[in-house]
Amino acid sequence: MSRATETSIFTEMTELARRTGAVNLGQGVPDLDSPGALLSDVASAVLAGANQYPPATGHPALRAAVAEHQRRRYGIALDQDAEVLVTTGATEALAAAVLALTGPGDEIVTFDPCYDAYAADARLSGATLVTVGLAIDGDGFALDSDALRAALTPRSRLLLLNSPHNPTGKVFTPDELGRIAELCREHELTVLTDEVYEHLVYDGARHLPIATLPGMRERTLTVSSAGKTFNVTGWKVGWISGPAELVAAVAAVKQWLTYASGTPYQEAIAGALGGVEEWAKELRGVLASGRDLLAGGLTAAGLRPYRADAGYFLQADIRPWGFADGPRFCRELPELAGVVAIPTSAFQQGVDTAPWLVRFSFCRRPDALREAVTRLSALTAPSARPDR
Repeated sequence: MSRATETSIFTEMTELARRTGAVNLGQGVPDLDSPGALLSDVASAVLAGANQYPPATGHPALRAAVAEHQRRRYGIALDQDAEVLVTTGATEALAAAVLALTGPGDEIVTFDPCYDAYAADARLSGATLVTVGLAIDGDGFALDSDALRAALTPRSRLLLLNSPHNPTGKVFTPDELGRIAELCREHELTVLTDEVYEHLVYDGARHLPIATLPGMRERTLTVSSAGKTFNVTGWKVGWISGPAELVAAVAAVKQWLTYASGTPYQEAIAGALGGVEEWAKELRGVLASGRDLLAGGLTAAGLRPYRADAGYFLQADIRPWGFADGPRFCRELPELAGVVAIPTSAFQQGVDTAPWLVRFSFCRRPDALREAVTRLSALTAPSARPDR
């Protein structure tokens, strides 16, 4: 079966959840509330007639709001007309950038495990995806600088950085970003940075855009979106910003993908970005509570969760239950415990050094998380644990 026709693990696990009635902690689809004012604003925009194509580069109000957001939060000055492009979600921004900046013979370097779209984008462009494994460091994940240096070659064109990171929940530290930036400058790499979880950072961790580091503004394209920040993943409104010549190259590709989309959604999000800090603080509290609830439940059930400083997901070590194979564990878990998870191997593009890692999502309502924890806890007795 070809890659184009095979069923993804996400589809398989979602169907398992439906068929078995399991609590679905697999996909990162939040079932949390969105800001009421944002929903009212998009309804008003629709009723007011904002239903035709926006400009190909995006609604002017949203481009202005993105530029102001970057200035206010990070001190990054952007020309809203030349250095901001609105896209159909962050996924389109990433694909258009990869297609614009790489081709056959080029290498794209990223950190493993990684969001699965990165490998698909590389295949579309004809480039080779080169992965650098994140090191397991205590209860978290860390940059392996030596491995990154060893991965860079004369064919390296693009570093695809995801921080805050999916699926591990890692936030790259200022020191790690400094080492990455040094290598990018040394090898004259362009950086494409996926920052969709920028507002969902917990416990005092700090998200620092790599574009703010010396010598990086002129070589970095920054991607983000409204989906995760406002619990509106179905709206598919994202953006990419950076040097005008790089943004123009992305726009030249983007015009042949979707051209433009989501006029009323863009208009509503433009108004919401100005007050995002207040909303995001409340959302972080909800998500952090869900994370802690799930982490406690996994621990009580005998599994070992890793630290998540950002995002929607917890990694867990399944070996205490006698499993060493993540896909097998996830296929059997709905029948064993009535819970669905995703094997981390689904995000591994290189050598899978930790096949015993599984990803659980905590972007669910508290009652769903409590039910999942209760079901998992039913298998804590040694006699109930399978020998795998």
